[in-house]
This record gives sequence, C-alpha cells and structure tokens, in this order.
Amino acid sequence: MNQINVGRLIRSTTLRQLQILLAVARHGSYTRAAEALHLTQPTVSMQVRKLAENIGLPLFESGSRELRPTPAGSRVVEAAREILGRMEALENEISALTNEVRGELRIGVVTTAKYFMPHLLGAFIQRYPDVTPRLTVTNRARVLDRLEQNLDDLLIMGRVPDELEVAAHPFLENDLVVIAPANHPLAGRHAIPLKRLQKERLLVREPGSGTRLAMGRLFEQKGLELAPYMELGSIEAIKQAVMAGLGVSVMSRHNLRLELESGRLCILDVKGFPLRRHWFAVHPASRNLGMAAQTFLEFILTEGQALLAS
Repeated sequence: MNQINVGRLIRSTTLRQLQILLAVARHGSYTRAAEALHLTQPTVSMQVRKLAENIGLPLFESGSRELRPTPAGSRVVEAAREILGRMEALENEISALTNEVRGELRIGVVTTAKYFMPHLLGAFIQRYPDVTPRLTVTNRARVLDRLEQNLDDLLIMGRVPDELEVAAHPFLENDLVVIAPANHPLAGRHAIPLKRLQKERLLVREPGSGTRLAMGRLFEQKGLELAPYMELGSIEAIKQAVMAGLGVSVMSRHNLRLELESGRLCILDVKGFPLRRHWFAVHPASRNLGMAAQTFLEFILTEGQALLAS
C-alpha cells in the first residue's frame, strides 16, 4: 500500500467501521452482525464496503454461505482488535485517573444465569448510574467462544473451563435441587433415597450441560445409572414439563423463585441434594479489568449472595 493510500485510510476510517468489521467477522454474516449492533443490514454492508474501498482490497470472500475474511481482511480484523482494545484500555485509564465508575460494562452469561444476573445488574446500576450495561445471554459453547475472543469484561458460568487461561471468582452459591409438581406423592417426605429417583421419569438438559453432568457424577458415585426419560433444551421447557406432571428434574434453586412462591413446584428432600456448586465470574487471565468491571466484580463478590437471598 503506497503512502497516499495510507493517508486516505487514516483520514477516512472510523472506529465505528472497525467495530462493524469485527462484528461481521465474528458472526460471519451481515445480518447477524446488524442484529448484534442494533443497526440495519444495509448500513453494516455499506460501512464494510467503504472500509474495503479505503483499503483497496476486498475484506471478505464472496460466494460462501458464511462470510470469511480474505487475507487482507484478516490483517485488518487483527489491526481493528488492537486499535479498539487500546481505545478501551485508554478509557479505563482515564476512568481510573478520575476515580469515576462509568462507561460500558459487558457481561456474558450462560442461559441458566439469566434468572439472577439482571437483578444484580439492576442493583449495581442504581448505585452507579453512569455505567451502561451490555448483557449477552447465550449457551455455554458461545460463552466460551466469547471468552476466547475477549469480547466481554466478565463472563458468568457454573463451570470454569480448563482449556483456557482464566481468572475465576466464585461469587454465588449454586444449589442444585430436585423439583417435582407440588402434588407429587414424594412431596413432604424426608431423606428420600437417591435410588428412589430411578423409579421417576427424569427430565434432563441436553448432554454437556453443567446440571446434567453434576447429576451423572452423583449417580455414578452411588453406583446408580442415570436413565433420562426426556431431554429438553431449556430451563423453561423443563419447568413447564415438570409442572405438567411429565416427570421430575434437577435445577438450580436460583431458577425457581416464582414457581416455588406460587406453589406450582416443590423441592424434594432427596439424599445427596442439594448439590453444592458455585457461580463464577470469569475473565481472561491476561485482561486488566476497567474501573466499571472491577467495581462490579467487587460488588457481586461482597454483596451478590445477600442481594439474591433477600
């Protein structure tokens, strides 16, 4: 690239174009990137096209179902990450100098954490109204992908990945309990043997979910076989199925507040339960948290458990 093109690139390229480029590269689609950025698809396409014109080379390969960066596009994506990462670090440094808690707070959570994280964020924003939260709720695979790409300040999950270099902070107890319809024959009985559950229709999440893995380990430790009656893909689907009398299940107590208060579900007193686990706030070990993220982490570490217990 000659000096004239470099000058044009400096004059014409905006940080917003770099943000859009990263979103398209991450999602592999103009449409999905537009949805994530709350923009129209033509706007996203136009900004990428303008950036490609400034570069003088195409940034994405044409003809494939999922957009993939060209060699030039990969270099620009890498540079965009560095530039935007430095701008983010600069924002954090300025916030630290002024000692103000403000700016964006990007939190990614697995779907089972969506029942309590808005309550914690709400309490935090009441105390620090100049912070703008960005909450992404998705499945574990995508959360791990976001963690690897360093897209969020903090990620909330029940199992810390062994394959990534991360800092993990346990901040909330995550008790897994056995749930049944309120009129279940075992409701009100004490110290129900785990083996008795084998006679029930067990409703479980898909293979790989943290709750199902915890159930499997407990059954294996007791020399029992976990034989699912039905697999369901979401917490809401399982709750509805249990309320409809299709079977019993195991779920985090944090996901059950409304159903327990309304008397539509009950917790069975089964030996070995509750299974004591924790929710973790996780970030890449190399990431220096900004003022907003560090303050939020300290907030949930010191006050999260009490806030959700009230």
